[in-house]
Amino acid sequence: MNLRHTFFFAVGVLVLLTPSRAVAARNSADLQPQVKRQASLAIAEGLAQRKAPPPLSSDLISPFNPPNFDKPDASELQALAAAAQRASASAPKNTTRGTVAKAAPGTRETLEKLAGQISPTGVIQMRGAPRLVIGGKPFEVGTRFTATYNSQDYELELVSIDRTTFTLRYRGEEITRPIKPVR
Repeated sequence: MNLRHTFFFAVGVLVLLTPSRAVAARNSADLQPQVKRQASLAIAEGLAQRKAPPPLSSDLISPFNPPNFDKPDASELQALAAAAQRASASAPKNTTRGTVAKAAPGTRETLEKLAGQISPTGVIQMRGAPRLVIGGKPFEVGTRFTATYNSQDYELELVSIDRTTFTLRYRGEEITRPIKPVR
């Protein structure tokens, strides 16, 4: 029985291998004949060569940078003129001639105005050093902070803290203010 199985197996393998050999013998080469390849190559070279575009006329307007593109249009100019007219109408008018413009405040006056805006609530001792409490936050000596007056920022420095006073510095000028504790 064993011999019989081996015989049928061998016959099956031969049957399976015989058609594959016949099919393999019928396959042709992957390359086309030289005449056919030359014709395809000539077509490809003709497609690959690029022709120069015709020159553009000198009066052609570029769509990417038209003339006067950066100029405002008429509606924008009218809006700007109307806004300027409204601003000049609402500005205060001087009725006296020869008025002198008000001089900008000096460093001392600016410091006085800024110091008047700062209202500390007390003094606390932290790590052996006094801290000035402003807005619930403690500030130590040497702290620099910004105060705003007339829409302009000024940098102030906290120079010293006593039990009842504190000193601020701005551009070499110093001012001492009292601490008013909140009760």
